Amino acid sequence: MEEAQRLLLQRSRLRLVRELQVAPLWDLLLHKGVFTQDMIEEIQRAGTRRDQARQLVTDLQTRGRHAFPAFVSSLRETGQNDLATLLSEGDKFPQLRPVDLKPVEIGLRGGKGDTYGKAHEYIPTPIQAVTERCQVSTCPSVAAPGSAAEKSRRNSDMVYVLKANPCGYCLIINNVRFTEESDLSSREGSNVDCEKLEKRFKSLHFDVLVQRDLKAQEIARELQHLARRDHSALDCCLVVILSHGCQTSHIQFPGGIYGTDGKLIPVEKIVNFFSGSHCPSLRGKPKLFFIQACGGEQKDRGFEVDSDSPVNQPRGGSVESDATPFQIQPGNLDEPDAVASLPTPSDIFVSYSTFPGFVSWRDTQTGSWYVETLDSVLEQYAPTEDLLCMLVRVAHAVSAKGKYKQMPGTFNFLRKQFFFMSD
Repeated sequence: MEEAQRLLLQRSRLRLVRELQVAPLWDLLLHKGVFTQDMIEEIQRAGTRRDQARQLVTDLQTRGRHAFPAFVSSLRETGQNDLATLLSEGDKFPQLRPVDLKPVEIGLRGGKGDTYGKAHEYIPTPIQAVTERCQVSTCPSVAAPGSAAEKSRRNSDMVYVLKANPCGYCLIINNVRFTEESDLSSREGSNVDCEKLEKRFKSLHFDVLVQRDLKAQEIARELQHLARRDHSALDCCLVVILSHGCQTSHIQFPGGIYGTDGKLIPVEKIVNFFSGSHCPSLRGKPKLFFIQACGGEQKDRGFEVDSDSPVNQPRGGSVESDATPFQIQPGNLDEPDAVASLPTPSDIFVSYSTFPGFVSWRDTQTGSWYVETLDSVLEQYAPTEDLLCMLVRVAHAVSAKGKYKQMPGTFNFLRKQFFFMSD
């Protein structure tokens, strides 16, 4: 396939996956020699209509220079004229252009209300700032033909299968109000995060459960209750925790989450509730954790680099952190030989809002930087990209925000690619 045709497919990929009706195309594509019968059957095994469309667009790029015009003519013969026109008139597409910038005066506010000062920064004016900044070469929508990534997509064994509807449970724990004894401030803006994620994961075919303002023991009880459910008919499980947090000693997964009573529950313990021994009906199935909480109390001022993207500053609300100090408790450290006794985690993915040891910023009006960006990226890219690729976009966007910096990160123990279900 010619490079111009391949680029046109990549640029049109999102709309093709959303609108392409694959069923009427099979006989035509077989008759015209675009795909063999075995290749068509392999694409059909990809799953839903969107999954099949995604795989078809990927495989089409490996089928030579005559595949593209044969595909376009097949679209016309099956009445999909809008898509055929989209691909035929690619040279009329507007080119990407830099987003307009304007100076704004911003002020950052810490967790105890202290203002860090004002500065003039340039931010993108359109709402698509996150989208444009996320168009980076490190996360292509389509893997290059012949690459390891392309081969893995062609092999269904390298993608988790999500066929159940709902595909799994999603538990969101949202801690906003903390007891006076905890000495932790209220997390204003967290309800915005909770509402966004509840709506987003419902749209991605999860059965969403929301719990609010739980003490540490209540958090553990809810997680245990979820782990003890029968997940046999489901394909995955997802946990979101929105709370204050801190750095902790750990073996595999750093950080801890505070209950509203100020007591700590380590992220390692949260993940371990869903291990194969504690939750046998989720063995071999992806278990995803999203943690919006501080990993420590350090404020990252960043360092100077040649800018490759506009800086997206907060939009007017106060910005707080979810940090609390980290103190090592003498005599309470894990023994070195404890590492050998832990099972190797598998099918586990933990996404942190910030790098361990640093604060995580939250706007009191629009919610946390991490959740706001995650929601935007899921909205646009969930139909076409895998989880890890989307979280690279989230990290890229969040890292460009603010006077004080924030760097999301992940601990990935998945064995396959994970694509969310889409309509």
